[in-house]
Amino acid sequence: MADQHELSPAAYERLKAELDELTGEGRIDIARKIEAARALGDLSENGDYHAAKDQQGKMEARIRHLEALLQDVKIVEGAGDNGVVGVGSVVEIRFQGDDETERYLVGSIEERHDEFEVVSPGSPLGASLLGKQSGDKAQYVVSGNTITVEIVGVGTA
Repeated sequence: MADQHELSPAAYERLKAELDELTGEGRIDIARKIEAARALGDLSENGDYHAAKDQQGKMEARIRHLEALLQDVKIVEGAGDNGVVGVGSVVEIRFQGDDETERYLVGSIEERHDEFEVVSPGSPLGASLLGKQSGDKAQYVVSGNTITVEIVGVGTA
């Protein structure tokens, strides 16, 4: 069974629209580019043809990625106001020894948020934050080093 991906409703809609665009107009556009490049002659030395085929390969890889991602997706509304870190939470943390705080959105890298860095719940930092509340400390290991963070605040995007 594939891993279930958790996405916000907005991210789901954006990715679904991207998939629809790529499988519709995107494929038509690439086919036109390839056909136009073929009309230029010798394919072995045809830069336009090779560029179009490369673009087609990247687009098809993105289509496969999106199809796999959306196949077994769970739509999450965010952590709510219960103050516990979950997928969809915005977490304000302070790294041990730092005075400054940083804010992260816990979720799929596909979330892409303008205001916050996104941290995957499967990453060492993300996994250590899940289930914690404001005032808690979390620890995770990176390259053999244990890093401690304090959860300063938990909210929603």
